[in-house]
Amino acid sequence: MIKNWIKNIGPGPLVAAAFIGPGTVTLCTIAGVSFGFALLWALLFSLFATVLLQEMSARIGVISGKGLAEIMRSEIKNPIFRNIVIVLMLSAIVVGNAAYEAGNISGGVLGLEVLVGSPTLQIGSFSLKLLSLVIGVLAFILLYIGNYKILERVLISLVIIMSLSFLIAAIITKPNIIEIVKGLFQFKTPKGSLFTIIGLIGTTVVPYNLFLHASLSKEKWHNESDLKFARKDTIIAVSLGCIVSMCIIITAASVTTDTIKTAADLAKGLEPLFGSFAKYFLSIGLFAAGITSAITAPLAAAFVASGCLGWDTNLRSNKFRGVWFFILLLGVIFSSLNIKSIEIIKFAQVANGLLLPVTATFLIWLMNKSNILGKYVNTKLQNVLGFIIVGITFFLGIKSILKVFNLI
Repeated sequence: MIKNWIKNIGPGPLVAAAFIGPGTVTLCTIAGVSFGFALLWALLFSLFATVLLQEMSARIGVISGKGLAEIMRSEIKNPIFRNIVIVLMLSAIVVGNAAYEAGNISGGVLGLEVLVGSPTLQIGSFSLKLLSLVIGVLAFILLYIGNYKILERVLISLVIIMSLSFLIAAIITKPNIIEIVKGLFQFKTPKGSLFTIIGLIGTTVVPYNLFLHASLSKEKWHNESDLKFARKDTIIAVSLGCIVSMCIIITAASVTTDTIKTAADLAKGLEPLFGSFAKYFLSIGLFAAGITSAITAPLAAAFVASGCLGWDTNLRSNKFRGVWFFILLLGVIFSSLNIKSIEIIKFAQVANGLLLPVTATFLIWLMNKSNILGKYVNTKLQNVLGFIIVGITFFLGIKSILKVFNLI
C-alpha cells in the first residue's frame, strides 16, 4: 500500500515547491515577527482556495491530456481576445518568472551563506557570487536532463528536506498550541496587517502553478482512473506546503525583535535563544525553498510559452529548453551581480495581479465544458466556491496593483 502511494506521488509536491519560495519564506517570517500567530488564518484560507483551484487544474490535465495554456489557445475562438489573453499570460508568467528567478536563486544562496560563508569571484570591477552559479548549474543540469521522473524525485526529496527543516525549527521554539489554534480560527486583522494578509494569500494561490499543475499532471497520469491519485496528491502536497508556511510564522513569532526582515536574519536571531541547531534547520530549509523555486519557475514559464505559441511541450524540445534556459540565465546573472531590476519586478507584480483572477475565471469556464471533460465537469458547489475565490483574487489583484503604484 505504501509502495503504491509513493509510486503515485505526482506533481503536487512540485506545486508546493513552487509556491514556497524565498519570497513566501520572507513574507511568513515578517508576518510572524510582526503579528505573532494572528495571521495563521490567512494561510488556512489559502489552503482551501489552492486545493480547490489546483484540483481543477490537475483534473483538466489528466482528462484532456493537454496543458492549460494549450486548451485556452484552442477554446478561445475570437482571435483578438485570444491574442490579448496570450500576451497577458506570456507577460505575467514568462517575464514575471524571469524577474523573480533572481530572488529564487538569491534565497537559496542566503540559506547556504549561513552554513558555508559567501565565496566570491572577482573579475575586474565585477564581484560574482559563486553560490549563485552553483545553484544555477544544479538547476540547469536537472532541467536539461528532461526526464520527468528524475526531476520529480529530486524535487520531492528537496520538498521533504524543506518541510522537515521548518517543522523541526518550529518545534524547537516550543510554541503555545492554544495561541496557534486561536490564530487559525479567530480571523483577526491587526492594525497594519492588511497587505501582509494579501501577500500571504497571493504567494500561495499563484497563477503560474495552475498552468504548471495541468502540464505536469498530463505527464504523470494518462487514464481517467488516475484522477483519484491526482486528487490525493493535490490535497496532501498543498496541505503540507501550507503547514510549512505556518511553521515559518510560528518560528518567527517566537522572536521578540522586529529587526528581522528575512529568513536568514531569523536563522541568526534564533541561535542565542535555541542554539545553533535552529539556525542550521532554517538555513537548510531556505536553501531548499530557493533551489526548488529556481527549478519550477523556469519550468512553468516554458510550459506556458510552449502552450501559448503552439510549440511542442516535450521537456527535451529545443524551444522548450530555450525558454527555461533564458529565464534561468537571467536569474543567475541578476543574482550573482546583485542586480535588482525593480521596474521589471513591478511590471511582473501588476501582470500577476491581473492574471490570477483572469486565469481562475477561464479555468472555471473550461471546467464546465463537457467537450473537454465529459462527465468530469465541475459540480455546482465547485463553481460557487470557485467564483467566490475569483472575487477575492480580483480584490487582491487590484490591491496589489494599487500598491505597486503607491496609490494606497
